[in-house]
Amino acid sequence: MIKVGIIGGAGYTAGELLRILLNHTETEIGFVQSTSNAGNLISDVHDDLLGDTDLVFTDEMPFEKVDVVFLCMGHGKSVEFMQNKNLPGSLKVIDLSHDFRLKREGNNFVYGLPELNRESIKTAKYIANPGCFATGIQLALLPLAANNLLIDEVHVQAITGSTGAGQKPTETSHFSWRNNNISAYKIFEHQHEGEILQSLKQLQPGFDKDFNFVPIRGNHTRGIFVSAYINFIGSLAEANELFESYYKSHPFVFVTKTNPGVKQVVNTNKAVIYLEKHGNKLVVISVTDNLLKGASGQAVQNMNLMFGLDEKAGLNLKPVAF
Repeated sequence: MIKVGIIGGAGYTAGELLRILLNHTETEIGFVQSTSNAGNLISDVHDDLLGDTDLVFTDEMPFEKVDVVFLCMGHGKSVEFMQNKNLPGSLKVIDLSHDFRLKREGNNFVYGLPELNRESIKTAKYIANPGCFATGIQLALLPLAANNLLIDEVHVQAITGSTGAGQKPTETSHFSWRNNNISAYKIFEHQHEGEILQSLKQLQPGFDKDFNFVPIRGNHTRGIFVSAYINFIGSLAEANELFESYYKSHPFVFVTKTNPGVKQVVNTNKAVIYLEKHGNKLVVISVTDNLLKGASGQAVQNMNLMFGLDEKAGLNLKPVAF
């Protein structure tokens, strides 16, 4: 049985982690830390867990009682945590912030995208869980990079649900602003671009073309819809075969011949990929749930790999049909 700790337990990603881990047959939750909610029932904050657990939040971090901790804190706080805490040598860490995703001197975290780094994840002590946009976009492009087929600039537009902005209310996540509204932001400057390019160059070291990414705030709660297009000299059949071959051993990625929507994947750890060919342009559609395959589901997928479990353990989640 894997003993689990969660640091920063009150946010959306921690809530999804708890929902998965409480029903995971190989895990036991040792503690859930939240300074602002210490002493409160977890189900008082994550009310969908009412009746599922009587655990309470704590402001303590008994690392010696767990095998792995998930860091669900704000960006920038994980670096401070790793610098200031004296962690047991055997403790594994899975960080859901962006703090350790980019390779730099002294960073010993493995980038936790299983469809890219599965074997390295299996032997890793520390994992940097990918960003939600980054996951969906990379899954749309990795098979092309793996075959040196990113021969020209890449164009990506991606729409995310409001939960991608986190639980703390902001001007652009407030219901009256977000509902029946849509807007672009951080055009060509989104923070996930660095990790996306890092992964593409890992597979295709010579890639040096422009990467054009327009992020969109959608008016839905959860789910990411990615549409990417590139110049591609092959046929649609060849492109489908390329993607199917790349993902044949990855249990959460499905290549479909039917144009998908986000409802197909919301509440699951699935990624669905769809291709179209128009002239010399290949269009790749990728849909994921930003809180699951884009965050907490992928974190549990990484944990499974790190501890030698079935990669799908605890992640047999069903979409909401309507």
